[in-house]
Amino acid sequence: LGSGSSQFRFTKQKSSSSKPVFEMLVSFSNFYTFKSIVVTDCKQSQSKITATNLSHVFLRTGEWWLAKSLITGYEGYIPSTYVARAHTMEVERWLFKDMSRRDTERLLLAPGNKPGAFLVRESETTKGAFSLSVRDSTPEQGDIVKHYKIRALDNGGYYISPSTTFSSLQELVKYYARTADGLCQRLGSPCKTATPQRPWAQDEWEIPRETLKMVKKLGAGQFGEVWMGYYKNSQKVAIKTLKEGTMEPEAFLQEANLMKQLQHERLVKLHAVVTQEPIYIVTEYMANGSLLDFLKTDDGHKLKLPKLIDMAAQIAEGMAFIERKNYIHRDVRAANILVSETLHCKIADFGLARIIESEYTAQEGAKFPIKWTAPEAINFGTFTIKSDVWSFGVLLTEIVTYGRVPYPGMTNPEVIRNLDSYYRMPCPDGCPEELYDIMLKCWKDRPDDRPTFDHLQDILNDFYIATEGQYEMHP
Repeated sequence: LGSGSSQFRFTKQKSSSSKPVFEMLVSFSNFYTFKSIVVTDCKQSQSKITATNLSHVFLRTGEWWLAKSLITGYEGYIPSTYVARAHTMEVERWLFKDMSRRDTERLLLAPGNKPGAFLVRESETTKGAFSLSVRDSTPEQGDIVKHYKIRALDNGGYYISPSTTFSSLQELVKYYARTADGLCQRLGSPCKTATPQRPWAQDEWEIPRETLKMVKKLGAGQFGEVWMGYYKNSQKVAIKTLKEGTMEPEAFLQEANLMKQLQHERLVKLHAVVTQEPIYIVTEYMANGSLLDFLKTDDGHKLKLPKLIDMAAQIAEGMAFIERKNYIHRDVRAANILVSETLHCKIADFGLARIIESEYTAQEGAKFPIKWTAPEAINFGTFTIKSDVWSFGVLLTEIVTYGRVPYPGMTNPEVIRNLDSYYRMPCPDGCPEELYDIMLKCWKDRPDDRPTFDHLQDILNDFYIATEGQYEMHP
């Protein structure tokens, strides 16, 4: 919500939980219906949020904030993206604060938005300035986002073209919704965003098996199954079941407690565990399943190279976080990346590989993911973040080939022999040389010569920046 001003009331009071908190008068955007989570009577209620609904926000952490309605008196959690300070420009659906250019493009290009979808965001570089971002579509480039700089007048007005000025951002948006007047598109609907998943109570970590309901099997592997299900019949979750004997419950719980500390928007949220065998792992639900499976679908095949590289950049961002935390994944491949409804990628199964020991025994044959594994890990069992970098290079080939198995036509023993002779996969068809060069750097023989994930994230984020203008020039 940002800092306060004279028109808002900041008073130190006590909420129903009797903890001293700050409160702020807020209103909700009037375009959303969502399931509010009511604390006072522990029920779910379907709430139509309107501009007249005012609440005091007590606690602002993460995607859901604790608030109390001034109308009903109920206290509960509300999505932070639906909250705006009353009587300010924040109530406009098209205004997105603290949004980077890269995240803007990801949002506008997500399913549900069409050409003409737009948003206005604060400038990352110029205080008090704004940018207009619009989804466009061309036969040559497909779906793209174009950005226009909104400049401020000395008298407080705004303009994109000096010949047409406006007293407010609202007037500017209304004008370009009527006519494109030089923009790539007439402004259509404000950018749509997905409702954040419901918050998980912090004390609900080790949970009884009976609280979970299995609904639909999503997949099965050597060590168990993955299901879509519900927690307490209300919250949709993904449930990974592990076959008995896969790992020791004590070792699993120790590792799971470590995994729980790794919280990042590019990592799948670990919600809870069932620690009695068969062990269950409960995570957030990702609607499009694994990246490997999604790339093979019709929707996956429609993705153009810029979106594929953006997905790779998202994965590198998550791995850079793991790198900063001095953690290791050990099983980086498209099957362990999950895809959301809005085509955001998140890393799954980090940490599990270390405690499923049989998967990492070369003698187990197919159970060992040879084609993704660095030579030093195959030959000496040496896993480091640099062996994850090698695997990421292989993952890049999966992405650019829409899920093709690496080293096509080779058996695992053939791959091992070829790697010992310094063989590297050739450049995949349709892959830019610049991207193949990144793969080769990931496959350097000496682990220390491979790039960091932080560096890979920067390279992939900027992959197209050098060839495109920062802003469109208005005629």
